[in-house]
Order: sequence, then structure tokens, then C-alpha cells
Amino acid sequence: MSPLSALWAALRVYAAGVAVVVAQLLRRCRGGFVEPVFSPQPDRVAIVTGGTDGIGFATAKRLARLGMTVILAGNNEPKAEEAVARIKEETLNDRVDFLYCDLASLRSVRCFVDAFKRKNLPLHVLVNNAGVMMVPQRRTVDGFEEHFGVNYLGHFLLTRLLLDTLVRSGRAGRSARVVTVSSATHYVGTLDLDDLQSSARYSPHGAYAQSKLALVLFTYHLQALLAAQRQPVTANVVDPGVVNTELYRHVFWGPCLRAKMPMTWCFFKSPDEGAWTSVYAAVAPELEGVGGRYLYNEREARSLAATYDPELQRRLWARSCLMAGLPDAAADARGAQREDAGLGPAPAAP
Repeated sequence: MSPLSALWAALRVYAAGVAVVVAQLLRRCRGGFVEPVFSPQPDRVAIVTGGTDGIGFATAKRLARLGMTVILAGNNEPKAEEAVARIKEETLNDRVDFLYCDLASLRSVRCFVDAFKRKNLPLHVLVNNAGVMMVPQRRTVDGFEEHFGVNYLGHFLLTRLLLDTLVRSGRAGRSARVVTVSSATHYVGTLDLDDLQSSARYSPHGAYAQSKLALVLFTYHLQALLAAQRQPVTANVVDPGVVNTELYRHVFWGPCLRAKMPMTWCFFKSPDEGAWTSVYAAVAPELEGVGGRYLYNEREARSLAATYDPELQRRLWARSCLMAGLPDAAADARGAQREDAGLGPAPAAP
């Protein structure tokens, strides 16, 4: 990518961030953020990726406080042991555990799913929270650009492999839920289906925004498939806002701003505040049976117009199936429908 294009991508991402920060500051001036209250959930089981720190830790802790059995998924075992101990101590809930999962490795994701299924637990809530932000150009062990591989593809595979358990665990009037964490940067993202790995023109800002855009498209298509099959599972995407976490260590202004604690409090949400929308999507009764929504500050909002394009959703889904080594059941179903209608085999997915 040319220096000018990289600069333009960075400016767009920072502009999106500044807009959110200003909105958060104005809300602070009008009384701040109000913590939502939810009823206990003692019979539910949740998985939270990236649950060892930041928004993920706050989400896991809040779900544990509601009485859920919570599995933290992460790739830092020492930090995970400390996180599990803290959550147990602070919530008085002993049903908190950790399973290793490195989203940068599709093999690790598959091993995590196998380990979880050996526990013979139901699964009522999957929170796809973990991610990397604006890291230098590098590849996952499977050769994918890191933002795309960790933020998006790892969660795509994880969700697909856990869908059978989610379907068995949900029921009418008490659906299982998939909650995926995106970002306001998706509004300035572009999805290049011919270069999802950002090989031709890499920008950490553009790659990050693309991964968050892909998560929104994935969520909407997943919900459409679940609804078409009348499965007792819903899928929603959440925007936590700009939150004071370690994710900003690769942003040039992040360490400076985060070091000034009074200023940070004014502009950034705390991890607990950032987790509220994820928890809302996971347990709010008014969202029972409701999916395909973009949620921000515990309310429905409009995502980027392009995310509502079913053809773009479908094409990304098909590409993702190929990259993750999964069959595209939706494409098979479309092919069967075409043949039943005498239209011949469906065209190959792009």
C-alpha cells in the first residue's frame, strides 16, 4: 500500500474512533453510563474468548456473577489461572474454568472445541470477544493475515464447530445465543474478497477495520441461516465503544492517553462499561428470539449499509468455509433447491 493510502486508512479509523470518544464524553457530561440489571442465570453455560483480561474478563466476571458456568478461552495459561481465581473470588461462583484456545491456529480452535465437548456440557452463550488491534503485518500459523485470522476466521470456525451444541442446548422461548464483538471501525472498513489477507496493500488500520466489518457480515448471514432452519439459536453483533484496555498499545496515541487517568476516565469506557452490551446481548429477556442486530450501548443501531447486502454476506461465508476447511451447508442447500426446481447444479461459490 502506498504511504498516502495507508495514511488515508489510518485517518478514517481514527476519525471513527474520535467520533465515538466525543459521544462518550458527551454522555459522561449528561450523567454517564448506567449499569444494566439482569436476572440470575444459574442454569446457563457460556464461553468467552479472550476472557482473561479487558472486556472479555469483565464479560466473563459479569456472567459468572449471574450464576452461569463460564469457560474462559485464551492462549495465556498463567494469566488465565489468575483470571479464573479472581472471578471465583469476586463472584463466589466456583463454576469458572479455562480451556486453551489460540485463535491464530485453526488446529488449536478445533482442539478447544474437542476439549469443551468432552466436558459434556450444554452451551447457551458463545461470546466471540478476543482480538488483536493494529498489529504490524504478520501471519498466523496457518498463513492468514493476523487481524483477519484471529479476529474473524478463528471465531468463524469456533462458532461453526460449536453450532451443534448450541442448537441442542437452545429451546423455544429460551434460545442459545452467539454474541460477536465488532467495533465502530467497521463503518470505515472495506471488504476486498479478492485480497482478504491484505497482501497487495497492507495497512494495520485497514486490516483491523476489515476484520471487524467481516464479523458483522458473518453475524447477519449466520442469523439468516439459523432463522431459515428455525433453530433455537440467535446471533447478534455488539459494539463496546472505545474502552480502556491493552488493545491500544499498538496505537501511537494509546499509551499516552491511557497514562493520563483522569482524561482516560472522561473519554474511554472502563472494561466493565465496555462489557455491558455483550452481557446485554447474552442475557437480556427482550432479546429472546431476536437476532441479526447491531447493538451499541444496550440498544439496536444501524451498521454500515453494505453489511445488509445478503450477496456480500453469502460470498464472505463461502470464502470463509473454504479457508477454514469446512463444507458450505448453505451452498449445498441452494444447489439441492436448484436441482429440485430443474435449474441444474448451483454455480460454484466465488
